[in-house]
Amino acid sequence: MQALVVDRSAAGGLRLGEAPDPSPGPGQALVAVSGVSINYGDVQHDVSGAPDGSVPGWEAAGVVAQAAADGSGPPVGTPVVSFAADGGWARLRAVDTAYLGVVPAGADLAAVATVPVAGVSALAALDRIGPLLGRRVLVTGSTGGVGRYAVQLGRLGGAEVVAMTGDPARHGESLRALGADVVVSSPVEVEGLFDGVVDAVGGPVLVEAFGRLARNGTLVSVGHVTDQPEVFPFGALLSGPGQDNRSIASFFMPDSTDFARGLTWLAGRVAAGVLDPGIAWRGSWTAVAEAVELLRSRRLGGKAVLDLT
Repeated sequence: MQALVVDRSAAGGLRLGEAPDPSPGPGQALVAVSGVSINYGDVQHDVSGAPDGSVPGWEAAGVVAQAAADGSGPPVGTPVVSFAADGGWARLRAVDTAYLGVVPAGADLAAVATVPVAGVSALAALDRIGPLLGRRVLVTGSTGGVGRYAVQLGRLGGAEVVAMTGDPARHGESLRALGADVVVSSPVEVEGLFDGVVDAVGGPVLVEAFGRLARNGTLVSVGHVTDQPEVFPFGALLSGPGQDNRSIASFFMPDSTDFARGLTWLAGRVAAGVLDPGIAWRGSWTAVAEAVELLRSRRLGGKAVLDLT
């Protein structure tokens, strides 16, 4: 089958070549892929660390070509979006049915391919915070993939959403359009406390955000883009007035509760135009070198998607 295979002699470290057809296990469906999503982590870490000839790719959408032998998952012909640690950037993909989401008929599959990593991460993080109606939630790293989905989902859940970005003047308008009530560059710019935090930055930002949590508040750490450690001042974790029962939740997205159900729900919202996937670049997979270069140089303010044409 055709696939994007790792080749360090090629531009961007990938070339369109041939790879063996996957052989699905009993609980796996075979998906005929038509669109994939790629991000900075894919090209900077997964491609760089993979052996030549391997097929990377976390996120891919297409149609079920062969249903799982154990009877789980959707039947042949169902449009789906999928998640796995590799193998997504190919004509065919074998994937566990627990990581398949059903997509509405007629949806833009390449756009829906942006959902698994960022969308499910945001959904699961907000779920850890609890009911959102009438509560105040801070989203750090709000212009990234997880942050964009968290801002939108927070608003859909009825929260007051505070979006944090390093450049509010540049990103404020777009973040408000996504659903942010307030756009700031630091948690201390907002009076009052937060009921929850979705943190995609780490380091001093995480420490500062935790210090602004209200009683019973939860901070969910979903990413770490800084190279700085988290150093808490003395007393930050001690019991005291207004700071009891606060918590920090670690995060591993593939273990999210009911992954397939959340993925299906998110895919439906993207297909209906309720959620904006934030696509900054789109092209044929024959132009993958261009997408890789833009992602590695941090010149894309959103997702890159490839159509398998």
